[in-house]
Amino acid sequence: METILSQITQMTGSYIPRLVGALLIIIIGWVVALLASGLFRKLLHRITLNRHVAEWISTDEKQPPPELENMISRGLFYLIMLFVLVATFQALGITLITEPINGLLNELFKFTPQILGALIIVVVAWVTAKVLKLVVARGLIAARFDEKLGDKTGMGEAHLALSQTVANAVFWLVMLLFCPAVLSTLNLGGLLNPVQNMLTKILDFLPNIFTAAIILLIGWLVARIIQRIVTSLLEAIGCDNLSEKVGLNRLLGSHRLSSILGLVAYVLIFIPILVASLNTLRLDAVTQPVSRMMELFLMALPNLFAAALILIVSYVVGKLLSDMLTNLLEGLGFNAVLAKLGIGQKIVEGTWAPSVITGKLALAAIMLFASIEASERLGFKIASMLFTQFTVLAGHVLLGIVIFAIGLLLANFTSKIIISTTSSNPRLFSLTARTAIMVLAGAMALRQMGLANEIINLAFGLTLGAIAIAIAIAFGCGGKEIAARELDEWIRSMKDTKP
Repeated sequence: METILSQITQMTGSYIPRLVGALLIIIIGWVVALLASGLFRKLLHRITLNRHVAEWISTDEKQPPPELENMISRGLFYLIMLFVLVATFQALGITLITEPINGLLNELFKFTPQILGALIIVVVAWVTAKVLKLVVARGLIAARFDEKLGDKTGMGEAHLALSQTVANAVFWLVMLLFCPAVLSTLNLGGLLNPVQNMLTKILDFLPNIFTAAIILLIGWLVARIIQRIVTSLLEAIGCDNLSEKVGLNRLLGSHRLSSILGLVAYVLIFIPILVASLNTLRLDAVTQPVSRMMELFLMALPNLFAAALILIVSYVVGKLLSDMLTNLLEGLGFNAVLAKLGIGQKIVEGTWAPSVITGKLALAAIMLFASIEASERLGFKIASMLFTQFTVLAGHVLLGIVIFAIGLLLANFTSKIIISTTSSNPRLFSLTARTAIMVLAGAMALRQMGLANEIINLAFGLTLGAIAIAIAIAFGCGGKEIAARELDEWIRSMKDTKP
């Protein structure tokens, strides 16, 4: 028993110093790791790493920045603790665990120069890109690029932030140019070749992009300037006042005619420039359909302008003629036509006055003819045919209304004559004549309108037949003696004439 205790004491006595040393290594290493990670975190916080990274990867100011400072400091802490663990296990003589950790650390230290080199390149790239971004941004701001551009285009400085956009583009272009160097330093050949190929294609394509951007920018500036010139010129010559006088403001709403024509000029100038800029990119799969569409649009522009001009001129002329016709009919007393026809009272003024309605109908007729011609110009055959058919139908309806109105006038005139010349039952005869004339005029009007011609013919024929039968029955029942006497004389005269 004493021998066993002595052996245990010898074994533990020789191992206690190792345990104490390992414990001290862990404690001291842990303290050093905490201090080093804390100092490194403060250093990263001093250079505001989180804010800079947030500016790189996001444009949303409300989004919280990534916690890279804490992540990097924790990584440093765990790296130091790996060394502490290796030293601890070596102090304990446990080589079975230290060998894998040593292998991991050796690999990390072998890759450390490459990582440091890549970090140095990234820092240099960031500094270079940041400096160029500041130079470009401050240069454009000093030249008052946004302000001048906003004044020339009429969009205002608040809507144009091209200075910051160009500066950001320069920043990311510089960072992109440094990507192959970073990947090459890290010996990432699998990523390096695709990135180099992509960067080569981008650099080869950059001249086309810059040329297209310059063409588009200059064309846009010219189009905006011409739009402002056209709008101001039309305002100066009183185009808006003219549109208000002819009644175009009701069609345009809150928009002014001068601004609409200025926008048309802007579109006409900008479309060819857009086609030219797309052709400069040499992206046939994209530019050819767009260019073809633009060419078709430009080819259709003359017909579009002709159709629009026809409609506008027709509306202006129709509006003038409508007002003239309304005033003329009102002066001739046309508003009393309903009273003369006996179907209403005299309407002196208002939107339902006969003179106003006639003027509107004249304007509608002119616009119908203009719509037919505009549809022909645009090649809308079906629409032109529909407008033509509607115009023909409207003409028949209008002529039918005129026929019925003339019939009403004749009926009233005949009724007055019968009342003034007939002594016995004048009202009965006048009502009969008036009704007969109105029925005849109504039938003629409906036939002219083309509304159920067969029904009208049948009804009119049945009415005349019924009247004839009624007369025959009345004559047969009331005058049969006279009819028999006349028939006997007629037969006798025929016999006497025989040889």
